[in-house]
Amino acid sequence: MSELAHDHATDIRLVVVDHQGQRRALTAVAGWRAMEVIRDWGVGIKAECGGACACAGCHVYVDPDWVDRLPAPSEEEIERLDEALAVEPNSRLSCQILMTPALDGLSLTLAPGSEPG
Repeated sequence: MSELAHDHATDIRLVVVDHQGQRRALTAVAGWRAMEVIRDWGVGIKAECGGACACAGCHVYVDPDWVDRLPAPSEEEIERLDEALAVEPNSRLSCQILMTPALDGLSLTLAPGSEPG
């Protein structure tokens, strides 16, 4: 299989509620960060640092059913979240969520302050 070929059997679904409240099911690829998936599908997300955990522009709320299924946030991520608006117990930076088959169906809501521009 070439690098450009796509195997739908390995597709991962990422559900995102955008800033207008629209629920979108996006196809993700294992190894990509949730922020990259959201950005590349054209759903508006700030993501100024490109995934380096240097800003809080990709702040999301993780659906309560998924919070305990994600790896714990790093100290660096927790520090960045201190810079975000409207932080909740289920807040995460989507650049720090690595998509895997175990996260098929993960549901995230874009948080205030993550709007581009």
